[in-house]
Amino acid sequence: MALLEVQNVSFSYDKLNKVIKNVCLSVEEGEYIAVIGHNGSGKSTLAKLFNGLQKPDEGEVIVDGFSVHDKKSEFEIRKRVGVVFQNPDNQLVASIVEDDVAFGPENLGVPRKEIGERINFALSAVGMEKFRHATPTRLSGGQKQRIAIAGVLALKPKILVLDESTAMLDPKGRKEVLDVVNKLNKEQKVTVIAITHYMEEVIDADRVIVINDGEIALSGTPREIFAQKDVIKGYGLELPFSAYIAEKLKQKGVSLKSDILDQTELAEALCALK
Repeated sequence: MALLEVQNVSFSYDKLNKVIKNVCLSVEEGEYIAVIGHNGSGKSTLAKLFNGLQKPDEGEVIVDGFSVHDKKSEFEIRKRVGVVFQNPDNQLVASIVEDDVAFGPENLGVPRKEIGERINFALSAVGMEKFRHATPTRLSGGQKQRIAIAGVLALKPKILVLDESTAMLDPKGRKEVLDVVNKLNKEQKVTVIAITHYMEEVIDADRVIVINDGEIALSGTPREIFAQKDVIKGYGLELPFSAYIAEKLKQKGVSLKSDILDQTELAEALCALK
């Protein structure tokens, strides 16, 4: 059984205009899923359905065997699905970093000794150990977001949902956060669902889901998705920079193995121009 099952789900805020329309999605443990779509496509609403912040009008969302429709399961679902939102300031609640990370486990009634262990684990996972006694308001945007992620990790979730979590960060901050997320996925086997409008952020995902007007329009590997250039552009999305460069190189007559270039392939292609 998949870790997360979204079965024929529809949702509307006003009970009239569906924001999510008959979506079916299955996520396996350890997967890295990227969800992309134009502004207003419904991708952030979908994220809120994953842990029961919003309940489907139709269909079913099942997390590790627990239904979001079952009020008795809310606690178990929230433990399993941690969500990191766009603005880290909205998730930081304490004046000291370690107290902020401890906030979630304390509310779950985790024993004090284990809370200390979870703080150490979470801060180490995001590379923020030396800031445990710092004041969150004095940290950079990227550092704040890493602390927000640490606060979610302290809950020991099986699924980490990033809802436009890098949107307010500069390129350095985005890289800091993405490096942490990739490490958690690869080394800790945390299942990641990343909702984003930055196309470069989806290249390392196992699977890309394209949401258009509340429906799943495309699903596939990054290479499969971005090979459909005209279709992607038709959904109001841009190509990743590496795919854009590949397109320009092909126009120059350079033979390429792929429509998305990693650093080595890009270097080889540029050398071929000489």
